[in-house]
Amino acid sequence: MNSLVSRTPKSIFSVTLLAIFAMAGFTVAQTTDDELKDHPEYTASGYLVYPEPDKSVKYTKAPAGYKPFYISHYGRHGSRYHYSADDYNYLFETLAKADSAKALSVTGKYIMLSSKLLADKAASRAGDLTQKGVKQHEGIAMRMAKNFPDVFKSKNAKIAEVNAKGKQVKKNVKLPPQVDAFASTSGRCIVSMSAFVGGLKSQVPTAQIRMESGKSLMGHINTFNFDITKNYAETPEFKAENDKLWKDISTDNFVRTIFADTAYVSKNVDVSNLYNKMFEIAGSIQGMEDDNDLIIFDRLFPKEEKIKRWKAQNAWWYSILGTCPLTGNDGINTAKPILKHIMSETENAIAGATDADAATNTVATLRFGHDTGLLPLAGLMQLSVANAKVTDLSKLHEQWTDFRIIPMAANLQMIFYKKPGAKPAKGAAPEILVKFLYNEREVTAPIPCGDEPAQEPAQVKADIKPGMVAAQPAAQPAAPGVMLPPPPAKKVKCPAAPYYRWEDVKNFYGKILTE
Repeated sequence: MNSLVSRTPKSIFSVTLLAIFAMAGFTVAQTTDDELKDHPEYTASGYLVYPEPDKSVKYTKAPAGYKPFYISHYGRHGSRYHYSADDYNYLFETLAKADSAKALSVTGKYIMLSSKLLADKAASRAGDLTQKGVKQHEGIAMRMAKNFPDVFKSKNAKIAEVNAKGKQVKKNVKLPPQVDAFASTSGRCIVSMSAFVGGLKSQVPTAQIRMESGKSLMGHINTFNFDITKNYAETPEFKAENDKLWKDISTDNFVRTIFADTAYVSKNVDVSNLYNKMFEIAGSIQGMEDDNDLIIFDRLFPKEEKIKRWKAQNAWWYSILGTCPLTGNDGINTAKPILKHIMSETENAIAGATDADAATNTVATLRFGHDTGLLPLAGLMQLSVANAKVTDLSKLHEQWTDFRIIPMAANLQMIFYKKPGAKPAKGAAPEILVKFLYNEREVTAPIPCGDEPAQEPAQVKADIKPGMVAAQPAAQPAAPGVMLPPPPAKKVKCPAAPYYRWEDVKNFYGKILTE
């Protein structure tokens, strides 16, 4: 992705701390100022290393008789080097020039040496996936296979073929699990896909995995372009709120820490640009390899300043790709092509899984893209981790936090369930359930169950038990002068969240896609 310095007058920022989250409910917990003071590493924003689930993360048992059979996935690439070689070189060249003018402090000289180390080591790999990023996707894939082994099984099927006598017969075969994987054309996404597939194959060696990447696939991987944000995100309402977050932020400490000659700085250094690039690169370091002892950028940014900067950056992400009322929610609509692909591929997989004679066994569809694909998708789908509506941006962090939504290797997994051997009524669709995992934690969505009538007759209400809703069929025509009793309610058994009926999910997102 391109520099946020060029996207907004106030760039986003990150910190140089390794963040391994070990708390249950990571994706739905809210963030307080006290929590940020205790854990300033959370302000790493989108550079945050993936928060692997620990043993405290539990999954709700599926309703009786239901087994998982298909997974639809969208994942961000894993940890990467900072995207710009020019930025690495700019840091070193700016500080080296100041050093030659004897304008650096002792700390500044140390920072200059660290900048040289980065320029030599990382500039040539700008934007590349790191080995930490590789391990993140391998781990996610291996846990997916271990958590949902029923998904990755071979399928018994009957295939029609012509025998030696010229007669068409059906042959019993075992179809191995088929996985379709699609990646953005970005190298870090392609390598993320490869790492994920490797992790999956280590657990499911029988899986047949088809991998693809190309420009023709980008329509359902990532359709966002930062150039369009000026059409909706730069509203006076947002600017007024956003400016409040920046008013107390100062670069004075940054300058005093690095430079010994402020007169030199005022004449020769673009402080804002240097600060911005230093902060962003500092955040990226945590995703690199572990031999970065000389990188001390973190000491340039005191804890309170990190928090202030992160709040402003958090608001920026919210304005362009979040459910922000101040910018009209337009950013989330860029994910509609992704959601359409998820819906259509799911329908195909369900059709194959519920037809015993179907010669297909698609058990997972994997997509590997970017934060600019996943962030709006989570908001468009109204997942609990990304669905806050906040107008007072000073309190945004209490309800909506970018580091919970788009850390490196962030991912959405939709797990689909069916009852093996269950036969639906004639003409009825099979009963399919689905739940949502975000960063491998269960999350919810405001999806209603069944068709709630505008007005229910009293006697119908009496028949509805807890956990069920009444659905009214179309009214029957009556002969002139004849009054018919209200039709009986159709009882719909509603599963408890985090499980949802696929028919309800289709209806809910179908309406969103047509808005």
